[in-house]
Amino acid sequence: MSPARIIDGKAVAESVREEITRRAAALVEAKGVRPGLAVVLVGEDPASQVYVRNKDRTAEACGFHSVKHTLAADTPETDVLALVDRLNQDPAIHGILVQLPLPGHIDESKVLRLIKPEKDVDGFHPINVGLLTTGERDHALVPCTPAGCLVLLKRTLGGNLSGLSAVVIGRSNIVGKPMANLLLQESCTVTIAHSRTKDLPAVVREADIVVAAVGRPEMVRGDWIKPGAAVIDVGINRIPAPERGEGKTRLVGDVAFEEALPHAGAITPVPGGVGPMTIAMLMANTLTAARRQLGLPEEEPLF
Repeated sequence: MSPARIIDGKAVAESVREEITRRAAALVEAKGVRPGLAVVLVGEDPASQVYVRNKDRTAEACGFHSVKHTLAADTPETDVLALVDRLNQDPAIHGILVQLPLPGHIDESKVLRLIKPEKDVDGFHPINVGLLTTGERDHALVPCTPAGCLVLLKRTLGGNLSGLSAVVIGRSNIVGKPMANLLLQESCTVTIAHSRTKDLPAVVREADIVVAAVGRPEMVRGDWIKPGAAVIDVGINRIPAPERGEGKTRLVGDVAFEEALPHAGAITPVPGGVGPMTIAMLMANTLTAARRQLGLPEEEPLF
């Protein structure tokens, strides 16, 4: 069997961003309004700082009104809530993203629930979760990483996923559960598996689609993959890489990539697979939120 096709998340994300930039420019021309995205960062987590910087840069490149609020790690919860409330009331801000994780003294759930559902571009508010779960995806804001995974799958497999068997490994609210709901709405037969699933390798071997989002480096071995299956690796794990020198590390996914290559039909790399799509879909959600808040009709969906 020939090696798997490598799914180029960077290239797909670039095409999505180009379309969003075009649509945003059309919105400015028609209504004089730029989609507005506010990102709130509390603390100095290095990874969060990188994510926020990338989101801010991408928003500006798409022609958005981009605002970044950086707060000290010891900022009281009341101050964070007050900021979110001000952003809720700001008509120039159509999307609000509070970068997770938050410092331990702040109740993440309370903060996320305060964001207006129509401005919740992360898709984490219980109302958006409920809309997605009940099949009303067209009225929800869908979590960005699962949405990006679905775009990659549809571009790779030709758009029609109906009847395919899918296994989602991971049951988080951020990826696993919404990913399963999206695949169900594509008429896939979906199994949600996790680290405690009995005989996980046998479950995975039945799948035409595997989405790995369990957060364990290279847990999914190559011989678990059904020949020709599409593999979407959401994991991003930093592990020691002594071969690169003392103290060096490298990034790997939840799938043993080199092992999986001879088995899979298509597979995302780490990095360069799902990651770029997450930010691209954040821009898509912000544009969608802006149009809805302006009372404009929905555009052709990106996924």
